[in-house]
Amino acid sequence: MLLALEKNEVAISAVTRAEMRYGLALLQPGDKRRRLVDLLLNEFPVLAWTREAADRYGEIAAHLHQTGQPIGAMDTQIAAHALVLGLPLVTHNTRHFMRVPGLKLQDWLA
Repeated sequence: MLLALEKNEVAISAVTRAEMRYGLALLQPGDKRRRLVDLLLNEFPVLAWTREAADRYGEIAAHLHQTGQPIGAMDTQIAAHALVLGLPLVTHNTRHFMRVPGLKLQDWLA
């Protein structure tokens, strides 16, 4: 699916970029995945985290906490960012993100 899209049709959240950079930092220096992830991260525009996204994060995090279904701070931030921008969130972990009300999900690996 990703290869069929135009470059300007895909972007990533600044929070997603941070999470991916964290994962890269944990890899061994010679790990071949480093280069692939770097190429991917440098290919797409990064959507800035905003005040509106932060406000939505607070609402979603409180709801998930109150319902006993938290998904983690970074994933909640990513979901909030997608909701504020009115964009679908592309993930293979749909069961995890389904807990966020109103979030549109796409699984390109399904």
